[in-house]
Amino acid sequence: MKVILTGANGFLGWHTRLRLTALTQHEIRPVTRHNWSDLANLVADADAIVHLAGVNRAETDDEVEQGNILLGRDIAVAINRAARSIRVVMAGTIQVERDNPYGRGKLAAQREIAQATMAHGGRFVEVRLPNLYGEHGIPNYNSFVATFAKALIDGKTPQVTDNDVELLHAQDAAQSLIDALETRAEAIRPIGETTRVIAVWELLQEFHSSYFPDGEIPDLSSKFRIDLFNTYRAGLFPERYPIVLKPHSDTRGSFVETVRCRGGEGQSSFSSTLPGVTRGEHYHLTKIERFAVIQGEARISLRKMFGGRVIDFVVSGRDPVAVDMPVGWVHNITNIGDKTLLTQFWSHELFRPEASDTFPESVRPADEESLK
Repeated sequence: MKVILTGANGFLGWHTRLRLTALTQHEIRPVTRHNWSDLANLVADADAIVHLAGVNRAETDDEVEQGNILLGRDIAVAINRAARSIRVVMAGTIQVERDNPYGRGKLAAQREIAQATMAHGGRFVEVRLPNLYGEHGIPNYNSFVATFAKALIDGKTPQVTDNDVELLHAQDAAQSLIDALETRAEAIRPIGETTRVIAVWELLQEFHSSYFPDGEIPDLSSKFRIDLFNTYRAGLFPERYPIVLKPHSDTRGSFVETVRCRGGEGQSSFSSTLPGVTRGEHYHLTKIERFAVIQGEARISLRKMFGGRVIDFVVSGRDPVAVDMPVGWVHNITNIGDKTLLTQFWSHELFRPEASDTFPESVRPADEESLK
C-alpha cells in the first residue's frame, strides 16, 4: 500500500513513520513543509493518506484555527484532483469536543476532508487522540511532559497547575493510526493513562533523582512508567552521555556496578567481539538497552531514524561507562582495538523471540537517499 504521511517530520509524524517502517510493508511517502506543494502529485496514485500535519500553536488564535483549516483544504483539493477512491486517516483530537481555536480548526478540516473522500467512494477514518507525550516532543509546544522533562534536566521548576489528564504515548497513537488503515469503523478513540499533572511531575522527579548522574534505573514496573522514563531520558541524549561508572578498587582489582535497577523485569547478557567486527545495526520501539564495555576498545554509534547525523562514543574497558540506547535510534558497537572486545548488555525486559522489538537498519546506510 502506498501511504502519504503528512506532517512526517513532526512529533507524531516521526513516531508514526517509525512504527510504519518497523511493523508494516507499506510504501511510505513522507510529506513535510519542504514538499507540501507537491501534495497533489503524490496523492494522485496513493492508496491511503495519513493526515497528521497541523498547527498546535501560533502567535494568534486565528492563525491556529485557520492554519488547520487551510491544511485540511489542501488535502481535500488533492483528493478531488485524484478523483479516485482513497482511504484517509486523520489524527483528530478530543479538543473538537470543546469550543477553542484548535478544536474548531481541526473539526472544520476533518469535515472538508471527509466530504471530499466520500465523494469519490473512499473511506474516511478519524482517530480522535487525547493528550500525547513521548520521545523527542518539543518543550512548550507538543506536550507539557516534554516541558517538564526539559525543566528538570535544566535544574528548573516549571509552573504546575494540577488537574486530571489523559495521556497517550505517541507510539500507541501511531498504532491506532496504523489500525485505521484497515478498520471498517468510521472512528477510533484510543484510551490513554488517566493521571494528574502533579503526579507526572513527581514521577519525572523520581526518575531524575535515580537516573542522573549515576545511571541507576528507576522502578519500571508498569507500561506508563516505562513510556514516561523513555520520554525523560530522550531529553538527556546525547549531551548527558555516556554515564560514568564508578569502580570500587582495592589490592585485588576493581568492582564496577554496570546496572542498578529498582523494579520491573531485567536481563543481562555479554558478548565477545573480534577486532574490526560490528554488532547491532538495529533499533527498538520501546526497549531500554544499556551497553557497557568491560574489556577492550569500542566505538558505539547511533543515528536517529530518518536523520543523517551519526553520533559516536569511543569507549574503553579501562574507564568504564554506560550508554543507554534511545528508542527509535539505530545503534551498533564496533571493536576498534586489536584484542577481543567484551561487552555487557542489559535490557529492561526479558528477551522474547516472538516479540523481540528489534528491527534491522544500518547506522551508516550505503544508500544515502534513504536518509532524506
